[in-house]
Amino acid sequence: MYLNCHTYYSLRFGTFSETELLQLAVKNNINCIALTDINNTSACMNFVQQAKKTTIKPVIGVDFRNGNSQQFVAIAKNNKGFQQINAYLSSFLESKTNFPNKPKYLADVFIVYPFEKALELNLTSFKKNEFVGVSVAEINKLRFSYLNNYKDKIVIQQQVTVRNKKDFNAHRLLRAIDKNILLSKLPKTEECLETDIMFAYQDLKNHFKDFENVIQNTENLLNQCTINFGFNENRTNQNLEVYTNSFDEDCQLLKKLCAENLKKRYANPTEKVYNRLEKELKVIIDLKFVSFFLINYDIISFAKRNNFFHVGRGSGANSIVAYIIGITDVDPIELDLYFERFINPFRASPPDFDIDFSWKDRDIVTNYIFNRFKNVALLATYVTFKYRAVVRELGKVFGLPKEEIDKLSKGVSTLGNYSRSQKLANTTNNLNKENKSQFDSMAHLVLKYGKLIEGFPNYVSVHSAGILILDKPIHYFSATSLPPKNFPTVQFDMNIADDVGIFKFDILGQRGLAKIKDALILIKENNPNDPEIDITDIERFKNDKNINNLLKTGGAIGAYYVESPAMRGLMQKLQTEDYLGLVAASSIIRPGVSSSGMKDEFIKRHRYPEHRKNANPILLKIMPETYGVMVYQEDVMKVANQFADLTLGEADVLRRGMSGKYRSVSEFKAVENKFIENCRKKGFKDELIFEVWNQIKSFAGYAFAKGHSASYAVESYQSLFLKCYYPIEFMTAVLNNGGGFYSTEHYIHEAKMRGATIELPCINTSDHPNIVKGKTIYLGFGYLKNLEHLLIERILSSRQTEGLFNSLDDFLDRVSISIEQLTILIRINAFRFTKKPKTTLLWEATFRINGTKKNELLSQVKLFVVQHQKFKIPKLENHWLEDVYDQLELLDFTTYNYFSLVVEAYHKHIKAKEMHKYADKNVLLYGKLVTTRYNKTSKGKLMRLSTFIDADGNYFDAVHFTNVVHLYPINGMGIYACYGKITNRFGFCSMNIIKSKKMSIALNPRS
Repeated sequence: MYLNCHTYYSLRFGTFSETELLQLAVKNNINCIALTDINNTSACMNFVQQAKKTTIKPVIGVDFRNGNSQQFVAIAKNNKGFQQINAYLSSFLESKTNFPNKPKYLADVFIVYPFEKALELNLTSFKKNEFVGVSVAEINKLRFSYLNNYKDKIVIQQQVTVRNKKDFNAHRLLRAIDKNILLSKLPKTEECLETDIMFAYQDLKNHFKDFENVIQNTENLLNQCTINFGFNENRTNQNLEVYTNSFDEDCQLLKKLCAENLKKRYANPTEKVYNRLEKELKVIIDLKFVSFFLINYDIISFAKRNNFFHVGRGSGANSIVAYIIGITDVDPIELDLYFERFINPFRASPPDFDIDFSWKDRDIVTNYIFNRFKNVALLATYVTFKYRAVVRELGKVFGLPKEEIDKLSKGVSTLGNYSRSQKLANTTNNLNKENKSQFDSMAHLVLKYGKLIEGFPNYVSVHSAGILILDKPIHYFSATSLPPKNFPTVQFDMNIADDVGIFKFDILGQRGLAKIKDALILIKENNPNDPEIDITDIERFKNDKNINNLLKTGGAIGAYYVESPAMRGLMQKLQTEDYLGLVAASSIIRPGVSSSGMKDEFIKRHRYPEHRKNANPILLKIMPETYGVMVYQEDVMKVANQFADLTLGEADVLRRGMSGKYRSVSEFKAVENKFIENCRKKGFKDELIFEVWNQIKSFAGYAFAKGHSASYAVESYQSLFLKCYYPIEFMTAVLNNGGGFYSTEHYIHEAKMRGATIELPCINTSDHPNIVKGKTIYLGFGYLKNLEHLLIERILSSRQTEGLFNSLDDFLDRVSISIEQLTILIRINAFRFTKKPKTTLLWEATFRINGTKKNELLSQVKLFVVQHQKFKIPKLENHWLEDVYDQLELLDFTTYNYFSLVVEAYHKHIKAKEMHKYADKNVLLYGKLVTTRYNKTSKGKLMRLSTFIDADGNYFDAVHFTNVVHLYPINGMGIYACYGKITNRFGFCSMNIIKSKKMSIALNPRS
């Protein structure tokens, strides 16, 4: 009976979820309702799904509005009608244009004009599918309106937006947030009515008792509507089913690709390889996932044709088919990866490939996918209101001072005194005087409604990676919009997509691959006589002692995925020196292993074989490679399979269930029961059974897939090869791709430690990015944060067409520049080729530019050589500290040694390399801060983890535990005196801080 219902996906308007809407209908004895969110279909499919769990018949559509002006409501008769609505809505959302007063004819769609809009348009003729909607509040108007003559065209349009007064207050606050105005300034035209509620079925009929025709028309309209998407058990795979012309042809193509590429991966394939390949192909074909492999192969083939690097990771790395045809680069035979972790008969979802490309190449790949396949869109994600953020928004809506908003957002309320203020009392009155005695301060209102609005969707964004490639048109399922990158994007998220049988392709962008690609280009330019590098020769890299030495000595700065202080420290503790060790390190650093205490146990058993006897003999036999410690998701499956005799398919149900990804609670419970029963049948005591079960339970939710770790380890080895043998070119590529875990300044330091000479931006040498000449890195103009991009282009263009600049005058003759921009270049010493001090150049620049007419200054080309007047400049002194502060101001870092800036006396101290000699002793270390972050103890208290470099450039880590973390804060970059106790864990030394202090540095002499 309700044709116009909203949820909170009517963004910053609605006040409850689609599930709550259904509960409201059940409560009011309504058997059919239409969900019609404003310009949005986000909730539609889940609404239909959740309705199956009730007695409600679901109907869906869209409330078309320009701002808050309702134009009409469109209601789908069927799935075809929903597709028509979505296509029509999308045409306006994508072009960002207003909706018309009347829509075009949509054959399978009912159009309902609101009563007031019909009067405004003076509607006197109606198409077969058009109606006029009347709300409870408009019944009396209908009695005296000409529209009452159109007996068969009037329907009930009782809008449902709120449930009660509290919802109405929240609605008004959302509208004020949306309009960015004070609540007291919110126009009534921006609000719904307090009466936009759902009446009980009989009450609604009573309101329209004098208009039986209207009730009948409404019921007739709803009776004609049927919508179904086929959810859960009945769902079918909605992805593109056939890649070629038929399923049989797809199967033949996949087999052919495997046959053609097998010898490229396995020079002498063993029986184990052939058996695994045959087994996988059978499952892939039986479950009809063939097109999924072929589509991914197509995408990878395009990337390879264009020399785009990629990493195929996730559970897809468990497939030998994926490995053979080149989607992944991880050998599942070598790593003993279970195919059932990827695909098995218990898993209704298609397999999942995560494919990483360079952040520079990803959009090109995405564009290819949109052009290559027919029904393509990006997946959406919802950005919700976070509690602190919504409290800040509400504070502004109520007109509270900023300092009070700051306190409130931190959970501090000191606003009791304001409640007596007339101004705030008026604001409270604007909330319809709702229980003012209950809330004696605005703080209480802000916090109360902040809690209510928390978690509401705020706006629809784009999923970080998900692309949909479907059989049916995208608009069959959703409307689309065009976010900034101009790829059509649906309005539902991955959870709904999965439920309806839509499975995403994950195409991600990362900087690590760009670093590798750019480094190879720089190496070729800087070392033209060196042999060609085969960056895919992973087997050679894995066995290179020099590369592995970087891992165990903490030399992985700049290498993707393994450069963080925690990872570098772990690899030094493990003395990681091979591929499998790196794969293990990538996983045991995760919370699952780490928080259970098994990380330290793994390190002990790895470093000191005598500790392996502490392992449970059964688990040690199942997992000898990891010394009886569960490290990977696959280990959960191994234990479930070999300890509890579950099939690998059942074991994967167990793994997914413990990760919170089970489709069915009952299915998971059945597997849990079978685990326990099988163990008891095997004669295991309950003590052992539940010890293992609890280990699995505490671990599985945080575990890493082994194939995922292995995929990234391949990329890490490629980076490490470049870092090992071409460190200067590699570090330049790292800098040119935005660095990574550390600051630009630190990557420059690392380049110096690897033998590079660093030159500041130079007018005659530098480019926009950093460039390498021999062992010298010339920093790019792009680091000069206030230098205009167009000026950089003019400099580079002039240099390319007319050659190097020979003087400041020559530069000014050829490049149009303001004195402000020129000053930046002079202060950074970009004209040092002139051999003149910066002070002299600044005087010359000022005389020259001030003495030049504006039109001369802007002219780009001089027909004749101009003779410039020479000025006699007095000799001016320049202190080296001025250069330091110029660099800090213009670059945000300095190339000078920070330790040379300290003006306090250094006391007797040790260096980082000596720490191992002072285990359990209190010593003093001086270090330049590299990175710092807070962490929490197991009891939830704050501690701080910091990494420093000493005067020799070597690293040391320090911990401020809870007893000192607030006493000795870290206040930004600089040199710190760190006094504390040295700890040695597995050969890796760090410091527990007792006291720390930031050292004073020399002041700017111009201050």
